[in-house]
Amino acid sequence: MSNPLEELLSATAPEAAPALLGAVLVRSDQQATVALRLTEIEAYGGPADSDLPDPGAHTYRGRTARNNSMFGPPAHLYVYFTYGLHHALNLVCRPDGHAGGCLIRAGEVVAGEDAARRRRSAQRATEPSHVALARGPGNVAQALALDRSDDGAPLRFLGRAPDPVLAAQRLVAEQPGYQKPWTGLVLPDRSGAADMVTTARTGVSGEGGTDAFPWRFALKNDPTVSPYRKAAVKKRRTRP
Repeated sequence: MSNPLEELLSATAPEAAPALLGAVLVRSDQQATVALRLTEIEAYGGPADSDLPDPGAHTYRGRTARNNSMFGPPAHLYVYFTYGLHHALNLVCRPDGHAGGCLIRAGEVVAGEDAARRRRSAQRATEPSHVALARGPGNVAQALALDRSDDGAPLRFLGRAPDPVLAAQRLVAEQPGYQKPWTGLVLPDRSGAADMVTTARTGVSGEGGTDAFPWRFALKNDPTVSPYRKAAVKKRRTRP
């Protein structure tokens, strides 16, 4: 029998993403356990010939070795390397064989901040502020120490709680680190975020970045949310 997290993530990404706002993602490895309150999420769909075609998704042109994890099963991780610079994390949605994922764009580090700060500061001249520790998908993955080796890993259900932050902090205090890395999620004891803003996705080029895909969900006025950046329209070059 599936757990509540698998049931939630069996939905399409645009349906699941709002319910993930305010949840707390917990990542543990041998060095530390870090918890992240999710404040900004983007939804992504499937191939052109699917029931939810999404020209902004990695899956749009079909299944490949790189995007294989996005095709299920739900409640797993899709971690990819982008722009030759950083990794990014998606929580996989939909039943096995159907593509979808929720890109974690930003969050607030609510436990394990020292470890997150060390990781984020390793290649910087200055330390990032608390609100900037996990602002932006690359910073999320760096703060949580996620990379391609985590692609396809299962996402644990850590329960529901009226206060997911407090529940995650207690878990981190009791279990500061583990021998084998794992990632889990504490869900809020409610459905959806009451104070949420919805926009087109940020920085996505082409049709996938237009208002036809209002699939960016963020907690309203939360300082950890990244600035909205509309993708520039690529102009075709013409010969004189």
